[in-house]
Amino acid sequence: MKYYSTNRKAPLASLQKAVVKGLAEDRGLYMPERIHKMPKEFFDNIQDMSFRDIAYNVASAFFGEDVDLDALQELVFDTLSFDCPVVKVTDHIYSLELFHGPTLAFKDVGARFMARLLQYFIKTEGKSRVNVLVATSGDTGSAVANGFLGVDGIHVYVLYPKGKVSAIQESQFTTLGKNITAIEVDGVFDDCQALVKSAFMDSELNAHMNLTSANSINVARFLPQAFYYFHAYAQMKKKGLADELVMCVPSGNFGNICAALFGHEMGLPIKRFIAANNANDVFFNYLQTGVYEPKPSLQTLANAMDVGDPSNFARIYDLYGQSHERISSLISGATYSDEQICETMKHCYEETGYILDPHGTCGYRALQENLLPGETGVFCETAHPAKFKETVDAIIGTEVSIPDRLAAFMQGEKKSIPMSKDFNDFKAYLLQQEP
Repeated sequence: MKYYSTNRKAPLASLQKAVVKGLAEDRGLYMPERIHKMPKEFFDNIQDMSFRDIAYNVASAFFGEDVDLDALQELVFDTLSFDCPVVKVTDHIYSLELFHGPTLAFKDVGARFMARLLQYFIKTEGKSRVNVLVATSGDTGSAVANGFLGVDGIHVYVLYPKGKVSAIQESQFTTLGKNITAIEVDGVFDDCQALVKSAFMDSELNAHMNLTSANSINVARFLPQAFYYFHAYAQMKKKGLADELVMCVPSGNFGNICAALFGHEMGLPIKRFIAANNANDVFFNYLQTGVYEPKPSLQTLANAMDVGDPSNFARIYDLYGQSHERISSLISGATYSDEQICETMKHCYEETGYILDPHGTCGYRALQENLLPGETGVFCETAHPAKFKETVDAIIGTEVSIPDRLAAFMQGEKKSIPMSKDFNDFKAYLLQQEP
């Protein structure tokens, strides 16, 4: 399989190059030349398959031309050491709980899968050390740091905005040490992302060290998230509720919903999708107007979605032939203020006993407001509410218990490198590091 750039001005790349480089030479995002349809038999029997077996079949369609199938199966099975159940919240709304991985967030699967795939290419292609740059607005940093922790031949630099991630999120990537370095940027998430993208385009830096990204701009990070949606469909089919299925995805950088849309192109029979935003409403406005206008991100309670220029919009735009009509016919949008998030979280807990996190809250409310008669909705609950404990406790008026895994992170010592948002400062720092 070859991969092309969304900007169409870079040479075609192999999967190995797309994974190792992350971003194409023309600053575009890599896209596979073809999307294979899954066979009818797969969907006929999907309700009886395990999460691991579903994921392996999907991964084979994505990566089977480029990765030894036995190695790919081992990679998938190692990545998926946990399940992601669908849980009933109301009569017509279900939660797909994506927070059962090592850092209790949906990005655990993509991060671990990419770490193992990158390690596979280092070994099989005889590559030297690779340096991963990742910008985070919350959960990406912790998932990537823990997914790559201790992986030979790979060093990870996590860039995060100072004072704009929760204490628990910060502890999950600043206390690890070993091959993980946390960089605390005096700015917002978009500044962190800009530093990463600029580093990829700098010839002097790339001559000094092999750089790649573990953000959802990397095909190996976002594509495995499609596993979730096939698994959700299988569970809903088993319940007899898959015929009029609406999937609602809380969205920031749009990697998760982009993976869902790839699944849809592979034949996954989801009726339609809803992209649920916080106050950062760039995609919502695009759906209404047909005009994409990035703007500075706003800080909200749902901080992992505080993105003013979502990278994966380029992939969605490319996937549907740059057609606003095609995009808006399949995907609708919703946007919620902090006040609405608080109100919805409180009401959901009081009425159902289910505790939402701020991101999942946006998905839940979007289904409440947008489901049509006869439809069943599944929203992604993307992170454990304890990762936002102070916020959630104050809103619902009760104590959210902290899982042991999160509590252990909180005991560690914070180690981070302070950094300005000026690229020259970041470049000078990286040039001083081991290649």
